Amino acid sequence: QVQLVESGGGLVQPGGSLRLSCAASNIIVNILNMGWYRQAPGEERELVAMITGGGSTNYADSVKGRFTISRDKVNKTVYLQMNSLMPEDTAVYYCNMHGAARQSWGQGTQVTVSS
Repeated sequence: QVQLVESGGGLVQPGGSLRLSCAASNIIVNILNMGWYRQAPGEERELVAMITGGGSTNYADSVKGRFTISRDKVNKTVYLQMNSLMPEDTAVYYCNMHGAARQSWGQGTQVTVSS
């Protein structure tokens, strides 16, 4: 089990920005496909951004052009830069391995976009 700790969420106004961090305990995350997921109240958890072990990225259509996923291998951290935030981005955001290596869900970090 890789320890993953999400942080960086908070309350932000529409149009604002946040950077979420996913700090890992094991360097193995540097070669795994990693994803940021979110779950809004009453909705299913969805994958919003993914970065492969090789550095390729993919995004959900709803966040494309606004969110950027990146990786810092030295610090074993995956980031999600969120710009132009909208109320519909409000959710609990989770970091996890993407695919077969996915483990149990952690605490997540709350993002609330509201005036």
